[in-house]
Amino acid sequence: MAIYRIGHYGGSGARHLVTSDPVPVRPRTKPTAAAGTGLIACDWPVAWTLDVPKTWVSGIFLAVFTSQDGYRAFTPFVVRDTARRSDILMVVPFTTYQAYNFWPYDGHGGKNLYRGYTPEGVWGGIDDRAFKVSFDRPYPRSGTPNWFKLDTSAARWAESAGYDITYASSVDLHEGRVDPSHYRVMMFSGHDEYWSQEMRDCAEKAVSAGTHLAFLAANNIYFHIRLEDSADGRSGRVVTCYKETPDPEPGPSGPTARWRDLGTKHQHAEQGLLGVQYNGILKKPVPLVVRESGHWFWSGTGLRDGDEIPDLIAVETDGFDPSMPRPADTELTLLSASPYADRLGRGHFVQNTGLSENQQGTLVFVAGTFHWPLALDEPGHVNPHVRRATRNLLTRMLEHRGA
Repeated sequence: MAIYRIGHYGGSGARHLVTSDPVPVRPRTKPTAAAGTGLIACDWPVAWTLDVPKTWVSGIFLAVFTSQDGYRAFTPFVVRDTARRSDILMVVPFTTYQAYNFWPYDGHGGKNLYRGYTPEGVWGGIDDRAFKVSFDRPYPRSGTPNWFKLDTSAARWAESAGYDITYASSVDLHEGRVDPSHYRVMMFSGHDEYWSQEMRDCAEKAVSAGTHLAFLAANNIYFHIRLEDSADGRSGRVVTCYKETPDPEPGPSGPTARWRDLGTKHQHAEQGLLGVQYNGILKKPVPLVVRESGHWFWSGTGLRDGDEIPDLIAVETDGFDPSMPRPADTELTLLSASPYADRLGRGHFVQNTGLSENQQGTLVFVAGTFHWPLALDEPGHVNPHVRRATRNLLTRMLEHRGA
């Protein structure tokens, strides 16, 4: 077992911290999916434990497992330091990682919150998916979650730029470990789609306390989830989301469906906090088309209205929906207006990068595309305009704390 911390580190991308002595293990039986919910949870015994030294710096870490015959796999984790105040808290989306986790990727047993294998051994659709997924299982193939590189790219860039930053997971938000008043900015670095009521309460508390929010990707706060205990009583080990299927046990915050479908008149739509919300999936990347080029956000980029940043709008996008709630008592600025064709054949839409500012001066930024964090530090994606605009954003947030 080798442990690495993700960071810039002069361009190497990570630092090796420790390697354990050889750990004796043996093959374990893969669990079968629970009837009714599709839950797959491994009740394997603990083979090795890491005692995190107090000297380790908060960050994104990788545990690297190498077998005797040379096979290698990984699992990510976060070391938090919620007792320390920092300018920026980066929140890593582990609830969304788990929603997409399709383990075991073996042709017959795997499930996630989207699909599962059919009896014929092919990927099925929503009729074959799970309603509950467990943190007590590996990630498939290499062991890195879907879109993990969004978070690692953002982390490398932020650390190379010298920001005072600490880290937490989405589970830390849910379990109440994060005090938003300890930070000037809470940055959501990646694809952060699956949110519990407790997570959203924390984000809304942050804005009320004057802590700015920066969402660097798209399709944020889309599905309402519950975090439930494991079969042996460990807290928060199961992510539950029934989506379109009736939730048999809705809690006090309502059924686990889309946030925008809860309550009446879309009163809990994510746009009510974010200013924009998910509006489609792209066939292929398209340019971001600049709007409001005179705004301080674009300062120093040299861009003008109508200029394009190539291939920046990709995978999923956000946009402003006038039929949905918007943040109360705020000024919303749409910093882009990028047309694209929806991959699912639903028509043509427009992507918007959004910036909301309330009367106390607290900002909520949403990039509205998956490729924004990649443009910060991922090889083949780096864009100087995105780097400058993001630095402008953080400079403004760090200099102007809200009420």
